[in-house]
Amino acid sequence: MKMLKWIPVIMAMIFFACNQGEKPATDPREAGPSVVEMRNVEGRYRLFVNGEEFYVKGAGCQYGPCIEIAAHGGNSFRTWSTGESTQVALEALDMAWENGLMVMMGVYVGKERHGFDYDDEAAVAEQLERIRKEVIELKDHPALLGWGIGNELNLGYTNKKVWDAVNDIARMIKEVDGNHVVTTMLAGIGRAEVEYIAENCPDIDFLSIQLYGSIIHLEQRLRNAGYDGPYLVTEWGATGHWEMPETSWESPIEQTSTEKAEAIKQRYQKSILADDVNCMGSYVFLWGQKQERTPSWYGMFTEAGEKTEAINVMEYLWTGKWPENMAPRMKDITIEGKGGRFDDVMLERGGEYTLILEVEHAAMESLNVRAEVMPEPVELSEGGDFEARPLSIEGLIISAQTSEVVFRAPAEKGAYRILVYVTDEYNQAGTANIPFYVN
Repeated sequence: MKMLKWIPVIMAMIFFACNQGEKPATDPREAGPSVVEMRNVEGRYRLFVNGEEFYVKGAGCQYGPCIEIAAHGGNSFRTWSTGESTQVALEALDMAWENGLMVMMGVYVGKERHGFDYDDEAAVAEQLERIRKEVIELKDHPALLGWGIGNELNLGYTNKKVWDAVNDIARMIKEVDGNHVVTTMLAGIGRAEVEYIAENCPDIDFLSIQLYGSIIHLEQRLRNAGYDGPYLVTEWGATGHWEMPETSWESPIEQTSTEKAEAIKQRYQKSILADDVNCMGSYVFLWGQKQERTPSWYGMFTEAGEKTEAINVMEYLWTGKWPENMAPRMKDITIEGKGGRFDDVMLERGGEYTLILEVEHAAMESLNVRAEVMPEPVELSEGGDFEARPLSIEGLIISAQTSEVVFRAPAEKGAYRILVYVTDEYNQAGTANIPFYVN
């Protein structure tokens, strides 16, 4: 009979929870950890969160506009580390919890190409202890999906002891946190790594794979590597700068925002969704913005925070519905009388030129255009490392309209690029650029 008096309270709590959308009704500090498992159900690998199947519809987002993922139909984001402190990571987990998102938390692991020596037992032990402290601080948060140990540790490496260290980290995680899955992120996938990890890393639950343009050949890449187990695709998106044609002075040709969006749609449908047996979902790259060869190459947002067409596409792929307002479509750009993106465009110092824009949008009259000229970066990054953004050169844009941009070439000889952004009233943008050389 004592239970009866609690029925109205319980009903009120249920009503409150049901009217909060995707937001949990409890404080994350009180909710306790989510239990995340990988299961094979009728021949299909899937993740399960608290007993419910969880197909990852995610994006890579290191504490950027991650909250926007939920607004567009995604359910998760991944990080590459715990950040400057576990407090930063806890804040990200809190934000995820408040918005119905789960986090694949990255833990930073030293890379051989950055100078980490896996023959140095003291350094390896110190790293393990540092990660242990991070795991203990974060393991009980209900928004935690799993642990990503390192990122592309196979890029430019020779010492396979790195995988022994990865398995030691995975074993430690399972000792202190029995509620979450553990993986490691590979650059591509090769037979040597697959065989070594299979033999020596029993505490890794599954592999995570990172491919860009070549993801369209994912099935063949897996077959060539001899891997037939479960996996996530933890980075994929625009075609990589190393996969695109170059000018004669070795500047890579960037796709327009529309070409990127079309490629992302095709790659998701033909590669990720096509494997309904072993693929447990993916994280598209990058839900934010970064400088890597250009400031617009990989980011699904511009530097100014505008959303590109790739976000429209991901909303459709995640929800099955196109958004009501679509970003401007940037089909192509050319420099009148000099050529287009795939030509070796040579300009004269101080010369005046016209950039022709090919733009599509439902309300062309509402669009705005901005443009900038910048030198090509000199110190180039590798594997997503930090790359300094070259400063734009002031005073070279004469006029900017949706049909054309008039600009002046720089006064100094060298390699440059003109970048164009066509924006709408909904904070969305189409982007394109052309590299050129000043004689």
